[in-house]
Amino acid sequence: MPRAGRARQETVAAAQAALAAEHAAVYGYGIVGGRVDDTRAGEAREAHDAHRARRDAMSRAVRALGAEPEAAAAAYALPFPVTEGEAAVRLAAELERRLTAVYADLVRAATGSLRAEAAAGLREAAVRAVRWSGGSVAFPGLADRV
Repeated sequence: MPRAGRARQETVAAAQAALAAEHAAVYGYGIVGGRVDDTRAGEAREAHDAHRARRDAMSRAVRALGAEPEAAAAAYALPFPVTEGEAAVRLAAELERRLTAVYADLVRAATGSLRAEAAAGLREAAVRAVRWSGGSVAFPGLADRV
């Protein structure tokens, strides 16, 4: 396959992965919002809304690449039980950490405006991850890859 075709396939795959992660984040923040205390509920609503907007943007990006956006699953497996507020906060941090990784992949694969959008998604997820976890890493999205 020619180099341009491989690059396009990589971009589509990375955009679909970002879309899938946004679907999972929208689902996950539904869980988070129902478990966090009132002091974090507004933050959870804002994140939920931001991920819905990013999900819609990624769906449009996949279509612009000539592919059919993958649909959301009916439900997603959580990485651990979320029965109370502390676990919900950890879930929010984990969702954001996972998003930094897929957006880092999309930054690598994309060009132009899609690359800029991926960089913005990575930055926003990294900031939310710090807010939810209370800590950061030097290179968000790349820390898990080393």
